[in-house]
Amino acid sequence: MENYVTHKPWARNRPSALVVACSDGRLQENLDDFLDNHLGINRYDRLYAPGGPGALASSGREFLRSEAFRRECVFLMEAHEIEDVYLIFHGPAEDGPEEALCADYRRLFPTHTIADIRADQVRDAAEILKQGFGGRHTMRVHFYRCEVTADGAIQFVKLEVA
Repeated sequence: MENYVTHKPWARNRPSALVVACSDGRLQENLDDFLDNHLGINRYDRLYAPGGPGALASSGREFLRSEAFRRECVFLMEAHEIEDVYLIFHGPAEDGPEEALCADYRRLFPTHTIADIRADQVRDAAEILKQGFGGRHTMRVHFYRCEVTADGAIQFVKLEVA
């Protein structure tokens, strides 16, 4: 097999943004579109894992996982001098299809309804914000939810977290 050489040069400067999102590939193109065309972010560090930012929250039963994921996240923030962190949850809109639920949230909360999981995500966002990242520098933290509507459209909704 031949080596493939890309036509884009290596970027010496690190991006100043970090995106933490679920590894669910069904939403990848939509996420890229949102970041590039709505937020104007086309270079960013990526930290993708099942549950996305939910992996940073203990959700009442995943303390060891959340601590390990948080350490990885803080490492990236510090080593790459991140200025903005975008934490993007996903799932169905209020009227959206159940199959759009984040599989990791479904695993953690098998009996929860769509409304319950949407509330769990907001609660997890508040926990993440409250715990902070323990880094040596400050950064701006932005929360969004990528939602699938009943007609299959994808919308990104800013989450207001207190």
